[in-house]
Amino acid sequence: MPLVSIEHYENFPVASWLCPPPLRPAVAAIYWFARTADDLADEGDASASERMQDLRDYRADLYAMAAGQARSARWAGVFAALAPIYRQHALPLQLLDDLLDAFMQDLHKTRYADRLELLDYCRRSANPVGRLLLHLYGINDAEALRRSDAICTSLQLINFWQDPSRDIPNGRCYAPAGDLARQGMNTEDWLRGQDSADSRAVLAELCSWARELMEAGAPLVHQIPGRAGWELRLVVQGGLRILEKIAAMDFATLQQRPALRSLDSLPMLWRALRMRRPQSLLLEARS
Repeated sequence: MPLVSIEHYENFPVASWLCPPPLRPAVAAIYWFARTADDLADEGDASASERMQDLRDYRADLYAMAAGQARSARWAGVFAALAPIYRQHALPLQLLDDLLDAFMQDLHKTRYADRLELLDYCRRSANPVGRLLLHLYGINDAEALRRSDAICTSLQLINFWQDPSRDIPNGRCYAPAGDLARQGMNTEDWLRGQDSADSRAVLAELCSWARELMEAGAPLVHQIPGRAGWELRLVVQGGLRILEKIAAMDFATLQQRPALRSLDSLPMLWRALRMRRPQSLLLEARS
């Protein structure tokens, strides 16, 4: 898995040399849980109703694991790895369930009226990832959680604005209807996948929103100690780099998909090294 690939659930620091070694089994178990659920929702040729039933069965096994009860054999490896981590770290069950709820939503909801609706989706599809990692690091103050949510939501949104050429063939429109309307578009216009000045204007606004969220959450890198903090620096810079690539192609992602390349590593690392501690955090550290 690439270190900072902006793919669904692939910003996990699994097996990265920057991930603190004692936490690698926990991070890997959570990732495997989320990745498997994501595949149930999106991979293969199953119908929407079959996918929904699979996710319900998967959720039933999650709750059986949490209660120490017998589970099905279908995902034995996933839950055998997750169960001891769940107990050892007292993982919040609701965060794991929120991820499944978002996957289920993807099976029946393909359009969003406004940014609030999209943020509610991100609250369940993306934010639990950051909160679970903070839980493993023993960080639970309100400001850290707020910043984590901002980063995770931004990463999810960046994925959306990077990938309309993949989502449109599946009938999914994550661009909120309100944003489309401001440029004289509607959801059906978007789903035609035709690049235009209007669609680029929509994407420019949406990318600006994602950047604002990322910049609001970025100070979290200074709250997380050691290697994990450096891991997060690269995740943040990976997201910002994708936004730069979208802007460089003049926001024409309805028909093209930008991606990180090996040549992007050096500027990302340089920028990660130069991320400065905000004055507010300096004052907190002195008090």
